[in-house]
Amino acid sequence: MHNYTPFHTPVYMSYGDLKNETLRAVIPFVNYGFQEAAFTSYHHALTEVAAIAYLLGKGFDPRTAYKTVESWEVNETFY
Repeated sequence: MHNYTPFHTPVYMSYGDLKNETLRAVIPFVNYGFQEAAFTSYHHALTEVAAIAYLLGKGFDPRTAYKTVESWEVNETFY
């Protein structure tokens, strides 16, 4: 008897074009992070990009995620 579960299916087959979809979604924010780091710091830029990515994962559209995170900054800092 064969106990087949969906976990036996390789991930790359289950998710179709997930890699390209994911990279297309995040590359603009990665590029933005590099630009931001030139004026602030890598810590600040990575925090900002990670916060945007988190909000995207929560269902925010990219523009709203970006504007929300920017609204949290005071004098180019979150703290």
